[in-house]
Amino acid sequence: MANALARETSPYLLQHRENPVDWLPWGEEALRRARESDRPLIVSIGYSACHWCHVMERESFEDPDTAALMNEQFVCVKVDREERPDIDALYMEAVQAMTGHGGWPLNVFVTPEQVPFYGGTYFPPEPRHGMPSWPQVLVAVATAWREQRDEIDAQSATILPRLRGAATLQAPEDELDPGALDAAVATLRRGYDWDLGGFSRSAPKFPAASAIEFLLRRGEREMTGHTLRAMASGGMYDQVGGGFARYSVDATWTVPHFEKMLYDNALLARAYLHGWQVSGEAFFRRVCEETLGLMLRELRQEEGGFASALDADSEGVEGKYYVWTLEEVRAALGDLADVAIEHFGMTEAGNFEGANIPVRATPDPEALPEIKCKLYGARERRVRPGLDDKRLCSWNALAISALADAGAVLGRRDLIDAAVACAEFVLRDLRDADGKLLRTYNRGRAKIHAYLEDHAFLLEAMLTLYEATFDPRWFAEARSLADTLLERFADPDGGGFFSTAADGEPLVARRKEIDDAPIPAGGSAAAFGLLRLAALTGEYRYEEAAVGQLRLLHTIAPQYAAGFGHLLQALDFHLSPVREVALVGDDRGPLEAIVRSQFRPHVVVAGGEGDVPLLDGREPVEGRAAAYVCERFACQRPVTEPEELAALLDA
Repeated sequence: MANALARETSPYLLQHRENPVDWLPWGEEALRRARESDRPLIVSIGYSACHWCHVMERESFEDPDTAALMNEQFVCVKVDREERPDIDALYMEAVQAMTGHGGWPLNVFVTPEQVPFYGGTYFPPEPRHGMPSWPQVLVAVATAWREQRDEIDAQSATILPRLRGAATLQAPEDELDPGALDAAVATLRRGYDWDLGGFSRSAPKFPAASAIEFLLRRGEREMTGHTLRAMASGGMYDQVGGGFARYSVDATWTVPHFEKMLYDNALLARAYLHGWQVSGEAFFRRVCEETLGLMLRELRQEEGGFASALDADSEGVEGKYYVWTLEEVRAALGDLADVAIEHFGMTEAGNFEGANIPVRATPDPEALPEIKCKLYGARERRVRPGLDDKRLCSWNALAISALADAGAVLGRRDLIDAAVACAEFVLRDLRDADGKLLRTYNRGRAKIHAYLEDHAFLLEAMLTLYEATFDPRWFAEARSLADTLLERFADPDGGGFFSTAADGEPLVARRKEIDDAPIPAGGSAAAFGLLRLAALTGEYRYEEAAVGQLRLLHTIAPQYAAGFGHLLQALDFHLSPVREVALVGDDRGPLEAIVRSQFRPHVVVAGGEGDVPLLDGREPVEGRAAAYVCERFACQRPVTEPEELAALLDA
């Protein structure tokens, strides 16, 4: 008999609907049961592409005896961390404080008042490697709840202040200093792996897209180029089908944690696009286009939105879909097999459990397109990894930004059309009856009021889509989102932005998330988006709110630069001379091409017509399309020739 999760739309929650555990989703029903029965909650948090989440389900949550123990002693709650980042952040903070580490699955024991008092990550079904078994943990916690309540209450009181996270930060008195940007570059350089690439020298290695983007904006070329080449030459990049796995379990970028996340691929596609603009390396452009191709081919859904992730496992085995024996390669390729085996660095022994994860071991052979096509066709006949098909607002916003940016730079209308279709889906289907933005959509239903990151990522996406199309409806949506950010998320007293809305569901603490890894923090994205909007509108209130976020972190971010890449981009934008470019007239194409011909991170652009303040009073010159280059709305004389515009922008 299915439990209450059968009514959910999250693929992760639905995976657990047949468990004998009496799972409930997070909500008032679970909290009410806990209060009325005076039982603690087990809050078990994971996501659909999580390998060890699957393992713990098979070992423990599908076991009738273990389930009976859980049901008898606890109120059992399952949470999809991707749907509920607010709950995940709260209880991850608690477990890290208690144990010194975190991860998923995250299993937390919580009082009926939502306060955590014990927790951990994966627990085996029997004691192993010094870890207690899950049944042992259940019995010990249940006993403590009955016999040591005073101690639990005392511990809960000590953990509560920690749960507010960065909401307790106070802005230092120091003024924003351009020297902080140089200090951040120096920090990244000190921690850089000059042999293998990346901003740490040990495993695992994560693709730090935001740090790479920051360095590109600062004019750094050595670390960025080296890391972009290393990541795309390893097994973390799918050499056959394109796109990136979530991270590399080793220091050499060879063996991935095989799940593919929408957010990684959207962020990395832009990093490779900008890397190509800066360096001219055709390899970077190819990786960008192949990564976007993976998103369009395997993650895009029929209404235009993008699914969240592809699982690491197929047929219950991690990575089985992606690895190759030499016999499989020869069967798929025939006479081309030897070329492919050499190019992808394959051997009889393999580099992963007796099989081969393809890596880019030699320069591209002439036959590479045919080789990849045939290998992809052979791979498609295998059992595919599971698809987490929920559409998350924030991650779809990242996809919109990547598609719009690449479409405009590369002159690919298909990418812009995909960005537009996704934007229309989000703005149409991720709304409640009052027009408020919602977090998640699946099976024809949208739900959960959106968080800061949803609004902030979408603000950035609407501005990027506006600059790619000059359709004023996207600019209007950006302004509306910015006003919502200021009204519902800004902290007028402490500065910066809360992760949850003032009118949102009350939790045990209201937090500010600040870490830009693996995805930008909502506050960083809000600051960057508001600064860009301020440059297009001249409205100081947007800049003022953004600077409040920068002031909170401008002394911390340079010390931990790898974790603040997006915030540092916003700080760089704020402290740099920003050019505002207004393009008017019918034949703007040659002028637009100049703006997009190089990586210009300190330029905002408006074009055509519409209620965009930067366009006010700008007219064509003698019937010819014209460009107005301005700084803080003080404009130079308009120019009509592409060469003149290039000279102004490059001055």
